[in-house]
Amino acid sequence: MNWRVMLTLENLGQLHRACRQLHSLAYGKVHRTQWKPVLSSAYPMCPVQLHPLLWQPDTSSQFRLLTTKERKKSAKEKQRPVQPKPEKQEVEIMSRMSVEDLAKAMHKDIDHIYKALLNTSVDIDALEPDSVLDEVLIKDIVLKSGMKHKWAKLKEDKIKENKDAVKRPPADPASLTPRPPIVTILGHVDHGKTTLLDTLRKTQVAAMEAGGITQHIGAFLVRLPSGEKITFLDTPGHAAFSAMRARGTHVTDIVILVVAAEDGVMKQTVESIQHAKNARVPIIVAINKCDKPEADPDRVKKELLAHNVVCEEYGGDVQAVHVSALKGDNLMALAEATVALAEVLELKADSTGPVEGTIIESRTDKGKGPVTTAIIQRGTLRKGCILVAGKSWAKVRLMFDENGKAMEVAPPSMPVEIVGWKEVPSAGEEILEVESEQRAREVVEWRTYAEQQEKAKKDLEVIEAKQKEHRDAYKKDREGMENMSWKQRRAAVYKSKKHLLAIRPKEKGESDKNVLHIIIKGDVDGSVEAILNILDTYDADEECELDVVHCGIGDISENDINLAETFKGTAVVLAIFDVTVGKSTVPVAGCRVQKGQLDRKMKFKLIRNQEVIWTGYLSSMKHHKDDVPVVKTGMDCGLSLDKNIAFQVGDEIVCFNEKEVEQTISWDPGF
Repeated sequence: MNWRVMLTLENLGQLHRACRQLHSLAYGKVHRTQWKPVLSSAYPMCPVQLHPLLWQPDTSSQFRLLTTKERKKSAKEKQRPVQPKPEKQEVEIMSRMSVEDLAKAMHKDIDHIYKALLNTSVDIDALEPDSVLDEVLIKDIVLKSGMKHKWAKLKEDKIKENKDAVKRPPADPASLTPRPPIVTILGHVDHGKTTLLDTLRKTQVAAMEAGGITQHIGAFLVRLPSGEKITFLDTPGHAAFSAMRARGTHVTDIVILVVAAEDGVMKQTVESIQHAKNARVPIIVAINKCDKPEADPDRVKKELLAHNVVCEEYGGDVQAVHVSALKGDNLMALAEATVALAEVLELKADSTGPVEGTIIESRTDKGKGPVTTAIIQRGTLRKGCILVAGKSWAKVRLMFDENGKAMEVAPPSMPVEIVGWKEVPSAGEEILEVESEQRAREVVEWRTYAEQQEKAKKDLEVIEAKQKEHRDAYKKDREGMENMSWKQRRAAVYKSKKHLLAIRPKEKGESDKNVLHIIIKGDVDGSVEAILNILDTYDADEECELDVVHCGIGDISENDINLAETFKGTAVVLAIFDVTVGKSTVPVAGCRVQKGQLDRKMKFKLIRNQEVIWTGYLSSMKHHKDDVPVVKTGMDCGLSLDKNIAFQVGDEIVCFNEKEVEQTISWDPGF
């Protein structure tokens, strides 16, 4: 073959390879090195002059152009910041958080928290928005939600300085002056305590009491013909008023134990003896009703021996005086025995300096506002004094004695009625005088703070106990499931709780339990206290549960009525429309539940302008076109009655439950 032909073919091969290399450069698939023509070693290399202007491409310029573009592209990539992977959302957590607080911190709704707690140790059915979660559960919820936690920076509360008011140190004995004795009358109900004081004071206190039984403590100053003064405290003998009797002995010097000669030692007599012994107060026995034919004073003295009260006739040191409170027999002998014992006790007090005392009773007066009856124990009370008692304070505006007469000063052992309190303090609270109103506010703020801290501590203990109870119950439910798969465990748990899934426990409790909501208002603090003590003995929760909603002193107000109304399941009619059922038209009320919940199984009342115009059962109750058994607060529903009654916008619909329970009532004669 002609060598020229061979050389032409070789050149064509080189051209073909050059084109392929240029094509690869155009797509960025070639190395950054300039290519060189490669000749076949089968033929000799001869210089060949090609014609670049006619057909040979300008490879160097194309290569430079492509290289420049690649470099610019690389520079841009270097300048472009690398996009980091999206970081997980951080959630600020604390060691203990409520469900609601955790949902807010995660920017989620509460249902998200419930879902995250599935298959955990928490009983979701018993979980409420204010339920507190521990650290382990909080971290687990955050992790399941694809987030990460960080500890919230806690505000370090400065330790508050104790700004409470305290009593003064004991006074110098040389500065003490004699004071009248404070005598408390104790005994069983209807043994004649108030009649005894009535005769001494020549007033008709017993006639003004409800049923002739003292309802609260009365503090009186009695002036004897000999000139001596005695402050008497009349405490109730009623079984319910044990705390008030104990409060009376707390401030007293001498106890007069009244025992009816025909009845002897009774239940409250024994209790009164115990109060006196606990307070280490000497006793004088007044054997009353000795004018009756069946009276037996000796039997009374013998019965007292069993309670370690030994009268002088039996070798003891307890004086026993036979009296008739109704006829006034031998009352002066009782008064003289009291004065003689007071002289032996050498009762003295410091009448100078800031006032100290004890609140015997408190109440709200329509014209005067909060009023307290107090015994001054140290110092002299005057108008304008700034007092603190419990979490209330007062600037004394007015002072009255037991007869309603205005007083200017009240020395030690003097009973006084104080007007000027900002709030009604509790009976039994200690009265302390402070230097200014600002100081009084500081004391009240500190006491409120200390009470809140103590309450928070107790609440935390209850929460921890409840959480432990849930964890133990969870472990017990999961016993024997260690080797099961998650599907088997889920099926076992569902089977064990199938009967509970139809209704949540809270709803079940509201619909099945009988609950009586109670609001207690009394004339004085002691009466309310006594009623609460009685309710504490109630033990029939399985029949009807008692719920004390509110308690206080004073007349029943509009707020009390509104508070009582909040405990109904109540709905208001917002719209009215008719629905055709077959050939008839049924009126339907579009309602919204405002308080509590509506239960389809309960009876209903239709109230218009505060008048009940219908009572009966619903024929239907729907929510979003579905029949539902219960509608909760804030939900809308459609109601139709079992009787065609025309609704009006603004009508109120209330559900209630009626249940008759046979109850056996036992009567305690000492009550």
